[in-house]
Amino acid sequence: MRVHRHFAFPANQMYVVVLHREMKPMRVYRLNVSFDAAIEDELLGFFRSSYTLQRERRYLAVTQFSPIHARKAFPCFDEPVYKATFSLALRHDQQYTSLSNMPVESSSLPDDDGTVTNRFARTPRMSTYYLAWAVCNFTYKETQTDGGVTIRLYARPDAISSGAGDYALHITKRLLGFYQDYFKVQYSLPKLDLLAVPKHPYAAMENWGLSVFVEQKILLDAEVSSSSYQMELTMVVVHEICHQWFGDLVTPVWWEDVWLKEGFAHFFEYVGTDFLFPKWNMEKQRFLTDVLHEVMLLDGLSSSHPISQEVEQATDINRVFDWIAYKKGAALIRMLANVMGQPLFQKGLNDYLLSHMYGNAARDDLWRKLSQAMRSEGRDIDIGEMMDRWTLQMGYPVVTISKNQSEQLPTRYITISQEHFLYGQEVRNSNNDSLRWQVPLTVAVGNMSTTSLQSLIWINNRTETHRIALMGDNTWLLGNVNQTGYFRVNYDLQNWKLLIQQLHGNPQIISVGNRAGLIDDAFNLARAGYLPQGIPLQLIGYLPEETSFLPWHAASRALYQLDKLLDRTEEYSLFSDYVLKQVAARYHQMGWPTNGPGSEGSVLQASYQTEELQRELIMLACSFGNKQCHRQAVAYISDWISSNKNRIPPNIRDIVYCTGVSLMDEDVWEFIWMKFHSSSAVSEKKILLEALTCSDNTFLLNRLLNLSLTSDLVPEQDVIDVIIHVGRNPQGRNLAWRYFREKWDILNARYGEALFMNSKLISGVTEFLNTEQELNELKDFIQSSGVGAGPALPRALEIVEGNVRWHRLHRRQFYQWLRKPPSPALG
Repeated sequence: MRVHRHFAFPANQMYVVVLHREMKPMRVYRLNVSFDAAIEDELLGFFRSSYTLQRERRYLAVTQFSPIHARKAFPCFDEPVYKATFSLALRHDQQYTSLSNMPVESSSLPDDDGTVTNRFARTPRMSTYYLAWAVCNFTYKETQTDGGVTIRLYARPDAISSGAGDYALHITKRLLGFYQDYFKVQYSLPKLDLLAVPKHPYAAMENWGLSVFVEQKILLDAEVSSSSYQMELTMVVVHEICHQWFGDLVTPVWWEDVWLKEGFAHFFEYVGTDFLFPKWNMEKQRFLTDVLHEVMLLDGLSSSHPISQEVEQATDINRVFDWIAYKKGAALIRMLANVMGQPLFQKGLNDYLLSHMYGNAARDDLWRKLSQAMRSEGRDIDIGEMMDRWTLQMGYPVVTISKNQSEQLPTRYITISQEHFLYGQEVRNSNNDSLRWQVPLTVAVGNMSTTSLQSLIWINNRTETHRIALMGDNTWLLGNVNQTGYFRVNYDLQNWKLLIQQLHGNPQIISVGNRAGLIDDAFNLARAGYLPQGIPLQLIGYLPEETSFLPWHAASRALYQLDKLLDRTEEYSLFSDYVLKQVAARYHQMGWPTNGPGSEGSVLQASYQTEELQRELIMLACSFGNKQCHRQAVAYISDWISSNKNRIPPNIRDIVYCTGVSLMDEDVWEFIWMKFHSSSAVSEKKILLEALTCSDNTFLLNRLLNLSLTSDLVPEQDVIDVIIHVGRNPQGRNLAWRYFREKWDILNARYGEALFMNSKLISGVTEFLNTEQELNELKDFIQSSGVGAGPALPRALEIVEGNVRWHRLHRRQFYQWLRKPPSPALG
């Protein structure tokens, strides 16, 4: 069939082939296109990376096709709904290894020029953006599952020989078994390779059968890695393995539902890690502080967006990959799993995967399968109708529960209302409040000695009245038990007072998750002006009695948020003294970790929660200026310098390094800089680099900023972290903010296409700005640069406006309370 003409159409990133006549349905046509493309140096498409081994620079080439970069490497219908089978051959120098999604089917003998050709087995039907290949001179270790799937981990030869990949290989084998049992669907390829590369735009990419990880997220040095580093690495592996089912096997039809794969993988980070380490308690505890509390900060802004957003052009695709898709997606899936119950949830997922395997699915397909699972047990809930409220509307509600004080109704009744939670009062007033949710509200009632759980109440209207059986004048109410729902809860002031008295009198009556939830809700309700500023401060007055990690973690996150707002105010010492007073007793009681080389065994024991609490307290004590904490950190650094033996326990190295650099002289900075260059452990390099940003010396901070962008001394993906961490340092805030604006064109050219990097940089540099002058500078910057940074800049602007507004409306009241706090009994 003749080709009439063909031409590029760059606006849509398309190449158009016009045929001589129309094609007929159900016939096979073959189009042969020859093309060539350069191996890129930027980190997308088919790109080149390098590393140093025994002072020699070595190269590798690897692909990153998600979301729309396969088209940079070869002509294709590069959209998730177009699935195809791929057969691939790679020709390269015989000293290299080549990898792809499938195993090598045949290898040629070396040609005269020393090249070999590897042909790979044909893939199953899949989307273009999961296709992958790599050419490298790495070595590997392997293991096999009981079902005969070969798992290999490829990395730099020195990393493999040191055993840095063993941990990830070991958990991957266990995880394949876990997911097969959970989803009741077998892993569908003959092998799974994990590839650890020195440079990559993301933490990892879930290509089917060849998952690629940046080294920092998969290599573990048992001697020097902290347990929090190990936890993060574990969760990245759990996330990518989940995608082999949610994403690779069943792919969202279109990018608006990217949260269908990312929200699931993010939720399963916690479920899968619980399977590996039940004592870590991830899904019931860490999920709250690390996912729920985090994403509600973003989703409470008027610049937020629905989790399903329309995508019309290629340039829109990047903006759907954000924390709303990942974290809100995970929080909504967790809420749904709790409403349905575990067995029915699993049944629905199994049905969904089996019905759509090797194909595509949209959110309504999932809701249908989950509703069917519910009906099979005689529970008639239309999941689609309920979930559309949560996925097609932005934001979330604040549910206010008030005990009835009126004459007409007896005290057993409560009034429950819902409204869209927003941080800005002006925005709230101008926002016609038309948004409604179907809210699954669980309620507990209790008093000093007992607590009892009431049943689930569905809230559909703006205001409703409900009867609560066991309620008296002195019983408190608690809504959203263990924070399984995606909303905030507010109460009448009398109920807040009763809850505060309970925490001060007998905190253990309220569960750990509920204590953390109360702390987070109270601080955010006060920040948004729904509550007086003193309530959260009074609430955390019980912390000296708190023995669990999670409420401390929730409180410290809230306190660091306030610290960002206050650290340049004249009365700052009132705030830091208040924090130190809360921390002192528990900090002295917990002490510092004892020395001893970490081994994999010791990192994973039940003491994990204790270790995390100890770390949290040391961080608070050192950050807010506890003298004893400072002395201990300086002593550790001095010992390291004089003996050249690093005896600092891995779990607190980042805190000690940072504290030492901020308090000690320039020689210490040079010492840490030298160690950064000589260390080969990736986890250690990362915290050494971050420690350099803690200096009080602006000359050194400037030097670090300039070196990071203009030299090869700082890895490309770490440059953003350097700028953000300099901005976190009150001494470096102006430097980072100025540097960011001056170098914006270079930074945007380098990182603009990488999904998370730009928004991470923008929010990291601007979230600390809180004066009128800085707000005006940000507005000028946005105007003058006409920046195409997607939603990150409007969001940054709203956060800074919120910071300035908080100073105007609440700072005075906040400091007044600190000058003269009331006793808990008086409220």
